[in-house]
Amino acid sequence: MPRPRAFDERQVLERAREQFWATGYAGTRMDDIAQATGLGKGSLYGAFGDKGKLFHRVFGDWCTAVVEVAEERLAGGPDAEALARLSGYVHLMAENTASDTEHRGCLLAKGAAELAERDPTVAERSAETMTALLTLLRTEIGAAQRHGDIDSAADPERLAALLLTVVRGIEAVGKAGLDPETVRNIADTALAVLPLPEGQKRLATGHSPARGG
Repeated sequence: MPRPRAFDERQVLERAREQFWATGYAGTRMDDIAQATGLGKGSLYGAFGDKGKLFHRVFGDWCTAVVEVAEERLAGGPDAEALARLSGYVHLMAENTASDTEHRGCLLAKGAAELAERDPTVAERSAETMTALLTLLRTEIGAAQRHGDIDSAADPERLAALLLTVVRGIEAVGKAGLDPETVRNIADTALAVLPLPEGQKRLATGHSPARGG
C-alpha cells in the first residue's frame, strides 16, 4: 500500500508555477523547483515526473484557470446584458495587465512562445485554450447581435477573433512596459469599434476598472 504524500500538492504546484513563471522553462532547473518547494528532487520526480511533465501539469492548470475566468464573465444570460458581459471581460483583462507592476505577463503566452514550436503538448493545450476563449466571445457577440447592440450583419467569428487578439495583445504590450492608462484605453477602443446597427449611436462611456479573476 503506497504511503500518503506528506506535502500539499496544490501548494507545491503553485510554487513550481511561480518558478517557471519567473525564469521560463529553459531557465528553470529541477534544483530550482526543489528549492522553491522545499521538496527533494526525488520526491518531485516521484510525484510529478521530470521537468517537462511538471511544466505540462502547471501549464495545463493555468490554461484551465484562464478559461474559467472568461467563463465567469462570459457565462451567458439575458441577451440584453451580453454587451455588458463582453465589456466587463475586456476591461478585466486590461485592468489585470495594468496592475501587473512586475510585468510578468501571462504564463500561457510565455509558455506558448517558448515551447509551442517544439512541444506538441504545449501547442495543443494552447490551441484548445484559444479555441475555448474564442467560442465564449463569439457566443456573447451573437447574443448582443440578437439584442440589437451589435450589427447583425457583422461576422461574429471575426469580431470574436478581433477581441481575443486585443485581449491577448494587451498582455504582451503591458509586459513590454506600456503605461497602464494606455492599456486601459486599448480596451475602450476595441469595444468602441464593434459595429453598431445602422442608425444607432454609441453612448459615450469610458473605462471602468473591473477587479477580480
